[in-house]
Amino acid sequence: MKLPMSWLAEFVDTDGISMKEYNAALTMSGSKVEGIEYLGEEINKVVTGKIISSVDHPNSDHLHICMVDVGKEEPLQIVCGAPNADVGAIVPVALHKSTLPGGVKITKGKLRGEVSNGMLCSHEELGLTLNEVPYGDPNGLLHLDPSTPIGMDIRKVLGLDEYVTEFEITSNRPDCLSVIGLARETAATFNRPLKLHDPVVKGSGGNICDDLSIEIKDTDLCPRYTAKLVKNIKIEPSPAWMRERLFAAGVRPINNIVDITNYVMLEYGQPMHAFDYACLHDGKIIVRRPTEGEIIETLDGQKHELTPDMLCIADGTNPTAVAGVMGGFESEITEKTQTVVFESACFHGATVRVTAKKLGMRTEASARFEKGLSPENTMPAVLRACELVEMLGAGEVVDGVIDVDYSNHEPKRLPLECDKMNKLLGLSLSDEEQIEILTRLGFTVENGEVIVPYYRIDIERMCDLAEEVARIYGYNNIPTTLYAGESVLGALTEKQLFERKLGSLARTCGFDETISYSFGSPKMYDLIGLPEDSEQRISVTILNPLGEDFSVLRTTALPTLLDNLTHNFNHRNPAANLYEIATIYTPSIKDGKADPDVLPHEQHVLTLGSYGTLSFFQFKGALETILNRADVKDISFEPVNDNPSYHPGRCAKVLSGDTVIGVFGTIHPLIAKKTGIDQEILSAELYVDAMFDHMDAVKLYAPLPKFPASTRDIAVLCDENIPVASMEKAIKAAVGEILESVSLFDVYRGDKLPQGKKSVAYSLKLRHAERTLTDNECIDAMNKAIKALGDKFGAVLRG
Repeated sequence: MKLPMSWLAEFVDTDGISMKEYNAALTMSGSKVEGIEYLGEEINKVVTGKIISSVDHPNSDHLHICMVDVGKEEPLQIVCGAPNADVGAIVPVALHKSTLPGGVKITKGKLRGEVSNGMLCSHEELGLTLNEVPYGDPNGLLHLDPSTPIGMDIRKVLGLDEYVTEFEITSNRPDCLSVIGLARETAATFNRPLKLHDPVVKGSGGNICDDLSIEIKDTDLCPRYTAKLVKNIKIEPSPAWMRERLFAAGVRPINNIVDITNYVMLEYGQPMHAFDYACLHDGKIIVRRPTEGEIIETLDGQKHELTPDMLCIADGTNPTAVAGVMGGFESEITEKTQTVVFESACFHGATVRVTAKKLGMRTEASARFEKGLSPENTMPAVLRACELVEMLGAGEVVDGVIDVDYSNHEPKRLPLECDKMNKLLGLSLSDEEQIEILTRLGFTVENGEVIVPYYRIDIERMCDLAEEVARIYGYNNIPTTLYAGESVLGALTEKQLFERKLGSLARTCGFDETISYSFGSPKMYDLIGLPEDSEQRISVTILNPLGEDFSVLRTTALPTLLDNLTHNFNHRNPAANLYEIATIYTPSIKDGKADPDVLPHEQHVLTLGSYGTLSFFQFKGALETILNRADVKDISFEPVNDNPSYHPGRCAKVLSGDTVIGVFGTIHPLIAKKTGIDQEILSAELYVDAMFDHMDAVKLYAPLPKFPASTRDIAVLCDENIPVASMEKAIKAAVGEILESVSLFDVYRGDKLPQGKKSVAYSLKLRHAERTLTDNECIDAMNKAIKALGDKFGAVLRG
């Protein structure tokens, strides 16, 4: 909700309150301020000026040399190309070193050899449209009212000298979606008087009942419908003050009748609609559920099929509006309109929300109705609209009002329980202090009962009243107290600590964290190349999804990781290293589908992705670092060539002992092509539960060795496709406990070797804990290693 401060000042005196103080105080009292905007912030050193002469430019066929009076001792010479640079016109003048919207800077200079000390402006150059300044010229300068003082700041002339505060209004406070509602909050927060106005309508004779009849057939969906009739309508632009306020509040001015309904909606929080009376057949308005298949064309020119679970406003023949959402195109106010029916009604909030969602039409009106509005507000709103009609001279208000009312006018009453509220809040306020705060907020206290004002539909019980007292008293003024009784300190579980450690390690290795939704589209499995018959495609379906793109719970986090990498690549990020501890959902499968009666198995997965920075082996090194530092024991890798998401020759499963704890590798080229990333994409998926189960955080002390180590090198010739990690594992198993370490130090491929062969060289460090090894023991260990490599892999010692 955008609140122009000048509009607020009509209802509450804000003198002496700075914007900073105002916004801080309203936020603390429960009306959260999202931001502050000064409408004329981008405009500087632009004033009004009068063109006192205009001659053709000697070196141009369309430029003019104008002398402009801007209220200084000497007029300014400004070169202008607008066709309406007329002598005597009052226009906006951008002076030397001025700024305009969009970061435009104006300085003096020469145009075709003639000095120009600034620029004469059109409305577009000031960031305005013809809706805000209907007197503007679409092809020329903005001509201002001839009575406008010369040298005046243009922001004051055009209503741009205005601060606007934007509030985040919670769904339980629809009354604050209005200027008056925020004025009530302001008055209560600063303890200042609230100046409300009772609309006064003079009328012009006649009787509305002679021309109009209203019937509500579905009173459960429309408890109250109020209407007034206005004849001899004059459609024209609204006055400047109304256009400026609507513009500041974020609403586009259209014409005086439409602007009046929008003005009342913003001021009172009550959506209104204006019908062209000539389009109402038989002079009837019927509020009813539509019949199946009824069609209405709304104001936006779209045709919609209505259903019986909606509510419409109809005449004697057809629907003329979707109740609470949007009016019909047929009854739209046009320049030919002579008589207007102003509608102010209350509709069932849930029905309006369902209707707006089904039709795909979220409007300012529906946003207010769906939160729940009070029927008490319909009459003041329609009277205010007619008061504005008379004030603007926009028509003649017919006497009388039709008010079909099935609502309950009995106010809500709650017991005043000051002691309970003090105990709940931890305060010791007197009864008088609490009553004074409630009175400031519009509540009435009589005979030990609190009478809730009609606009506070969110107040239901004692704790709601206590909250009202607390927010006005000041949350920061409530003393801090300890809970009575035994205190229990919370702590993270071992698994939670493990997950946090994984995230810290990933960040240490240069990966940035991402967070994504746990639900997605069934199409996401196509992105990663899953076969049509893959069980991973069987997902839990969400009953009330936001849309098809969010309709299932993911069984793998790889698609969202690729989406995040693609997002970075499309935003010209040359490299990205990302990680996420994601949740995946594996359903129980019944008859080839997810069993709806069994909750899916939730599992956390550490996903890592990279492009543009790391090579395959650097990525593997980062993976090993994370696993080692996380104390996951006995890590090894085995090649995988049947994973459809990864390159068949650059993919491996990650094992802890004999348990698979994940997979990593290069994304398959066909999948990478779908993402649009023209670089190698590396990815890893590690199951957090499996890693946690194979974690060994116990650190054993090992003294420095007392006996020297013996180092031996071995080089063997083997097939190209044999993983060096598997060979390393075989060496460890063959040599036994005297092998302190084995490390790969060379892999050679070349013309000197047979086709399909490679040379692999390892360095073995041998040591016995209790004595020095003999040469024979070392030779025996090496022979065991060579034999194991020969038996398992057909490797031979390289000469």
